[in-house]
Amino acid sequence: MSLIGQIHDIETFGTVDGPGIRFIVFLQGCLMRCKYCHNRDSWPIEGGKKMTVDQLMQDLLQYRHFMESSGGGVTLSGGEAMLQPEFVLAMFQACHLEGIHTCLDTNGFVRRIDETTKKVLEHTDLVLLDIKQMDNKKHIDLTHVSNKYTLEFTKYLAEHDQPIYLRYVVVPEYTDCEKDIHDLGRFIEPMKNIIKIELLPYHELGKHKWTAMGKIYPLDAISTPSHATMDMVKNILLQYHHDVIY
Repeated sequence: MSLIGQIHDIETFGTVDGPGIRFIVFLQGCLMRCKYCHNRDSWPIEGGKKMTVDQLMQDLLQYRHFMESSGGGVTLSGGEAMLQPEFVLAMFQACHLEGIHTCLDTNGFVRRIDETTKKVLEHTDLVLLDIKQMDNKKHIDLTHVSNKYTLEFTKYLAEHDQPIYLRYVVVPEYTDCEKDIHDLGRFIEPMKNIIKIELLPYHELGKHKWTAMGKIYPLDAISTPSHATMDMVKNILLQYHHDVIY
């Protein structure tokens, strides 16, 4: 019987979560509680829709031409995809059998790098890795969890030369401190596996989900960062990596 996953959503023509046109599967469940989360309804792992690997493969193969012609592929995101590692492994193995590029979108909160995790990475062509904040106290304030596991996972990826697009969300008053950005730069500077750094300006696009769930949106008073702020973050990180975009 094909492995079953808890699926939050599917996007068939994604263009921002990895190279080319991508079939993106958002998995249910996340242990971080980011104050700006735009998929607030994805936190409980028991939610979403149950689908098998075979069902998803049947769907995504309809878009093979668009993926292949654009240099795209499949991205597993979330929530946090690595809360369902066996399902991610089965999906990526099935994709590789079809010659489809695989991308793992993760916050790196992997508490144990076990054999399943290692096998997932063997079938992962690209990792989209979010580092939320280098200062652990600020990270806990922003996400309710430590950055320990994310930073350890990042080091593991570097040690095994796993290709990464590093992502950093610029949130005014939370992640735009110059010292913290320099700390991030120094942390990743020796890592030759990082292809580029993608800066993502904070937005309120997920606020309506918090409201719909009867929750108070924690960053109601925070605005989108200015171009000056984005340029400041970019220029600092360019001191440590040659390719930084937003």
